[in-house]
Amino acid sequence: MPDGTDEPGAPAATPDDPATPDGPEHRDDGLDLARALTRATAGSTPRARRRRPWTERPRGTRVTGSHPDDRDPQLIDSTLGRLVAERGWELDLRVHGVFGRWAELVGDDVAAHCTPETFEEGRLVVRTDSTAWATQLRLLAPAVVRRLNEDLGHGTVTVIEVLGPHGPTWKKGPRSVRDGRGPRDTYG
Repeated sequence: MPDGTDEPGAPAATPDDPATPDGPEHRDDGLDLARALTRATAGSTPRARRRRPWTERPRGTRVTGSHPDDRDPQLIDSTLGRLVAERGWELDLRVHGVFGRWAELVGDDVAAHCTPETFEEGRLVVRTDSTAWATQLRLLAPAVVRRLNEDLGHGTVTVIEVLGPHGPTWKKGPRSVRDGRGPRDTYG
């Protein structure tokens, strides 16, 4: 205003305010001007508009300060553990862990000749590379079931089904006969 009075609603000027002619000289670093602007605008902005969006939170949530809470970055171990528990994958992961540690659980000699194929509803299917090893594994089955249940939990494996080696296939080439007897089919 021309008579030197302040605008209505504006904060009153103080003698140490650099914007007033009676105040100290303007400093080169501009810090005095920034403080004056901050003081002048602090009262004019409504409180709701000054809130930072990252500090807003739903009602009923507790802010824990510097302590960790659910909004903080989580370790992958705890996140994966929670996902496995929510999806019910604990038993599947333990069974696949047994498949991966098969040699450790049954011994190197047995593992060299026998491999686990499937596990469903307590039945473990194991394939051997010879009929002699199939017989040997059938004799060792109670001990193997006991050892697997120690690792997986009581009653997880109820029976081991032992399969012998795959038989030879006679399906070679593009022209094969379904239900044929193999190489003996050409004789007689």
